Amino acid sequence: MSVPAFNTVAWFQVGTDAPEEARRFYGDLFGWKIEADPDGDGYDLVRYPGADIPVGGISHEAGASGRHAMFLVMVEDVDALCAETEKHGGKVALPTVTASTGLKFAYLQDPAGNTFGVFSPAAS
Repeated sequence: MSVPAFNTVAWFQVGTDAPEEARRFYGDLFGWKIEADPDGDGYDLVRYPGADIPVGGISHEAGASGRHAMFLVMVEDVDALCAETEKHGGKVALPTVTASTGLKFAYLQDPAGNTFGVFSPAAS
């Protein structure tokens, strides 16, 4: 298994208020394996055929306003990237969140208002 390099797109997320439909659609269309995240209620993990680790997720949203598709970039320091984003004209849409596993993530917006995410894996 290779580990993605920092500052590369290493995860994707699809948010939907119809998770069963999304699981069926993406599973049938691409052959993705989709299973409930054991660490998170309302989140599914996506694996490509033959992959040994998840590469994305399906977020169960409460309504249509939560629908989204975004990429996430793996970074060394989420908090530092949030500060840099603002220096470069972007915005922090969701400040740093630390999951129970130690993974940290935040949602940012570029100057045009496009939302994307950054994350750093839990310390090993």
